[in-house]
Amino acid sequence: MLEFKRFLDTKSQLYTGIDRFRAFKLFEKYKQNLDFSQKQTVFHIVGTNGKGSTGRFITQLLEGLNFKVGHFTSPHIFSFNERFFLNGDVASDELLENAHKELKELMKEDLERLSYFEYSNFLAPFIFKDCDFIVLEAGLGGEYDSTSLFKRDISVFTSISYDHIEILGDNLEDIARTKLKTMAKKAVIYEKQDENVLALAKKIACLKASELIFSSLDTDVKKYVKFYVKEYGLPAFLEKNLSLALEALFFYFSKDELIKAMKELKALKLRARCEKIAKNIYIDVGHNEGAARAMCDFFKGKKLNLVCNFFLDKNIFSILSILKPISAKIMLYDYESERKLASDEVFKIAKELDIACEKFIGIKDDELYLVFGSFLLVEKFLKGDF
Repeated sequence: MLEFKRFLDTKSQLYTGIDRFRAFKLFEKYKQNLDFSQKQTVFHIVGTNGKGSTGRFITQLLEGLNFKVGHFTSPHIFSFNERFFLNGDVASDELLENAHKELKELMKEDLERLSYFEYSNFLAPFIFKDCDFIVLEAGLGGEYDSTSLFKRDISVFTSISYDHIEILGDNLEDIARTKLKTMAKKAVIYEKQDENVLALAKKIACLKASELIFSSLDTDVKKYVKFYVKEYGLPAFLEKNLSLALEALFFYFSKDELIKAMKELKALKLRARCEKIAKNIYIDVGHNEGAARAMCDFFKGKKLNLVCNFFLDKNIFSILSILKPISAKIMLYDYESERKLASDEVFKIAKELDIACEKFIGIKDDELYLVFGSFLLVEKFLKGDF
């Protein structure tokens, strides 16, 4: 087995017991050899929903302009390699193994102190060392997230809403603050969200002397976005994320250059974002209220079998309430997980909401399905683990 894979096998992907200062201390110790080059431009994607697709759109648009681009995203569906997208494809085992050896040589015994997520972050400078642009997606939160340790040239804030309240706080202002405090000197934020979030963004921009732009795409560029959305049948939330990506690129490129990038843009290279995998099956890694609303908008007027399950830290009642108008029935998907699944709670809430609920046993050709939940749930489903 490759060395980086053996190392990962010793680490848990769970985020319980997070040490908010460990990565900071280690980064300070090694930052002279660990940060990105000043010649590289770094986009930092922060928010609750839409980080992955916004980052991947930025990446693909830059590739269309013939730049070398690296995109760090998380979590993954099938393999750890998916977290590193480089020049149009996921990173190879060979590239990851070499990066692991470079990081190990730098940190030596300190390497063992890193969490799964911190380790993946600290590999990025070695994997993306030859890139012109780097796109970093924050994991949990913002200011204590290890992606926030690296130099950041522009912050891109997607929609911010409730998620991971046991760690980030139980009110929207606290959640937004920990994300927005990562703001770089240049920043763009999705403008159609809670007014309190936008007001806080303005305040933090003033305190940090940041140039904050509220996403409002140029009319000529927006025309090409509409063409693209129609060609690929994108849901509204992906159109929104594409527009935000383009707005972020306006800091560095002209309108003509971005129109050229739009003309070159191919289908989104990212799995499970309202992805149609069969004539009657869609998959989506949404697992909170914002993602549920996006699904409701896209499937408005239709009834689907909702193949789902949740972890106990989610607001399951709220999520299922939002999804009720498009749910023919809930098909509870059980699978093995380090974290306890809320199967009994889903049955209970479904009864309260008067939604039919049963165990998932398979797919029928004449019914429509939405597989909705965590990355792990989608992985298990795609592997046929049921």
